[in-house]
Amino acid sequence: MMICAAMLTVSAGAQKTTVTTHKGGDNWYIGINAGVATPMQKWDNYGFMKGVAPSFGVRLGKNLNTVLGVAIDANAYFKSTKKSLMNTKTFINTTNVDALGTLNLSNLFGGYQGEPRLFEVFFLGGFGWTHEFGSLLGTSANGINSKAAFDLAFNLGADKAWQIYLEPAVIYGLWDNGKLSNALSNPYNSFKYDSRNGLFQLNVGVNYKFGNSNNSHNFTIEQLRDQGEIDDLNARINELRGENDKKDMRIARDIRRIAELEDSLKAARNVKPTVVKNVVTKVVNNNVLQPTVIFGQGKSTVDAAQMASVAMIAKYMKNHPESRLLIKGYASPEGNPELNQRLSEARAASVKNALVKRYGIPESRLETQGMGATDELFDEVDFNRVATFTDLSK
Repeated sequence: MMICAAMLTVSAGAQKTTVTTHKGGDNWYIGINAGVATPMQKWDNYGFMKGVAPSFGVRLGKNLNTVLGVAIDANAYFKSTKKSLMNTKTFINTTNVDALGTLNLSNLFGGYQGEPRLFEVFFLGGFGWTHEFGSLLGTSANGINSKAAFDLAFNLGADKAWQIYLEPAVIYGLWDNGKLSNALSNPYNSFKYDSRNGLFQLNVGVNYKFGNSNNSHNFTIEQLRDQGEIDDLNARINELRGENDKKDMRIARDIRRIAELEDSLKAARNVKPTVVKNVVTKVVNNNVLQPTVIFGQGKSTVDAAQMASVAMIAKYMKNHPESRLLIKGYASPEGNPELNQRLSEARAASVKNALVKRYGIPESRLETQGMGATDELFDEVDFNRVATFTDLSK
């Protein structure tokens, strides 16, 4: 016990910088176990594996750190198969309640890696109280016992919350003839580890480890940071604070701008509108000549009736030798757009050909452009099948 207390002090000091701090309600577990017990030594009519008694127990424990812990263990031993000091007249022969210290040998020698290993070895030891029900001596008896055991444990589950174990143990009854009074009157014969008063026990058990304040069922390792990391984090915090201050300034500026716009809108709503009457706008386009050449639907040749307009344009060009004309051909919106585009180009080319061949206008002074289909030149759809003239020299 003194060794365990010393190791508790050393282990607690070593864990301060590695294992996260935990609250008093953390790292508790509860479990059940069952097995068999048999006397350790032959004596009279009983012996090892003679007088085997089944047992059942419960355990409540707490891990103080990754190495040391404490537990309360209670076991009941039932009627055995042969007469022995364990064989009483009742269904339950004997009960033990022990206060145990636990030592995780795997973590003691191998260190703790942040979570329990799949397989771990524990040592358990301590003292307790035994009650024997109506023994063959004819009376019930109470006495002190000591227990030492090893747990060969497997930690299961994603969170390692469940633990199953195989536990070989030895339990010594520290009394003489089953009576505490005899033990007190004759300590040499009573309070000693005599195998004739000893049991060997083999149990299989399961423990459940309750959840902790660290959102785990076990100890976790602290995320230690050096001073450089701390300085980097502080610098990042200050940077984010600066960005936040800039955003606050932009938000305040936008709020002021919104208020100014709302005031302007309010003022504008209070201004009575001015009504302007009888405004006439005249748009004069001097470079578009008045004559136009109208074509039949789907036609690109200039009819004889339209030659008068072509003659007027020829006369204009002879009177204005510096003029250069752009002839634009149009089609009405009926029909296929691609066909209308080709038709508008053919109409402009037909008018140009008439000016060159019939009236001798130099070809260099004429340009053509197919404008495709339109219904915006004139209200009447048929009037949009035309060729127009624009003086590029103006």
